[in-house]
Amino acid sequence: MPALSPLIRATDAPPIPAARAWATRYDGTAGPAIDLTQAVPGYPPHPELLAKLAEASGSRAAAGYGPIDGDPALREVLAADMARFYGAPITAADITITAGCNLAFTMAMTVLAAPGDRVVLPTPWYFNHRMALSMQGIEAVPLPCRAEDGFLPDPDRLAAILAGGGIRALVLVSPNNPTGAVVPAAMIARIAGLCRAAGAWLVLDETYRDFLSEAQSPPHALFQDGAWRDGVIHLYSFSKAYCIPGHRVGAIAAGGAFRAELLKAVDTMQICPPRPAQAALTWAIDSLRDWRAGNRTIMAGRAEAFRRAVDQLPGWRLDALGAYFAYMRIPEDATDAVAVAERLAAERGLLGLPGPFFGPGQERHLRLAFANAEIEAINQVPARLSA
Repeated sequence: MPALSPLIRATDAPPIPAARAWATRYDGTAGPAIDLTQAVPGYPPHPELLAKLAEASGSRAAAGYGPIDGDPALREVLAADMARFYGAPITAADITITAGCNLAFTMAMTVLAAPGDRVVLPTPWYFNHRMALSMQGIEAVPLPCRAEDGFLPDPDRLAAILAGGGIRALVLVSPNNPTGAVVPAAMIARIAGLCRAAGAWLVLDETYRDFLSEAQSPPHALFQDGAWRDGVIHLYSFSKAYCIPGHRVGAIAAGGAFRAELLKAVDTMQICPPRPAQAALTWAIDSLRDWRAGNRTIMAGRAEAFRRAVDQLPGWRLDALGAYFAYMRIPEDATDAVAVAERLAAERGLLGLPGPFFGPGQERHLRLAFANAEIEAINQVPARLSA
């Protein structure tokens, strides 16, 4: 058999299919399976958005190629929405629409780093970020984040890593996947300053920013510094806020030399992002503002319900909760998180992802995406965990 890429072969297998495979052995004795593996909006898209998607999908215009960096109308509306949210001047010239946020990250890394270069990923990390780096031969440098620190990155520890040189970028996800932790604005500002001084890019993934409370908005002031385009790359996803993960639409906010080089990767890797969804989202950003706010309230309610449900659960400890995720420490007498996750899926029909899927040092944790489930299902989680 001819050889395969050693970089792909060295990349971890996709975690979610692996976890769902455990559940194929579940016999249903504890009730219907509860799948908390993947961050899926636990409610349907707005009916008018579905109608707009259907209309655009059947149009001749949306069947053709579009601009490589996205339809101008969507770029304009998203830029205005971001300018309003962050209280800063952001224009359509800063926006590139992508075929999902995972591809946005992969294309950004393609522009920033070459095989053998180093990128800092705080741990626990989002596994697809780690996989994207591995596929490109880029070294992921862990920045350990501790439960006792709220899983927030330690700027002093980051400074020590940056001082060693050779770091092309730091990736920050806030609200975080897998912990849900929200990095405070002052900490983001300090981290951005450290990166700037070290000549490293700050890549800020805010896929879940629509689920921040009003008290947490705006989450930072990076865009208020006119020089942000020389050191910051911002990633966004429409999947969660608009409940359309299957339509694969994300965005990159960046400028200057980076964006000029990004267009090479964009033209090669996606040609153009999906056009029907772009047309529907151009309408949705302003028209569904109140609906998005209502969904934020729903998610906050599910987070609080999950907290109440597991608060008194013997042996388990809720170490972090936010956005879509609960990050739980498994009981001390349990073997390890992978074995626990497999037993929960196969014997109790509760599907979650074990901590080792999110990087080194996570052997005692389990991620549960509570946002997927309605309150009734959330209330069943303690019984299945305790068993």
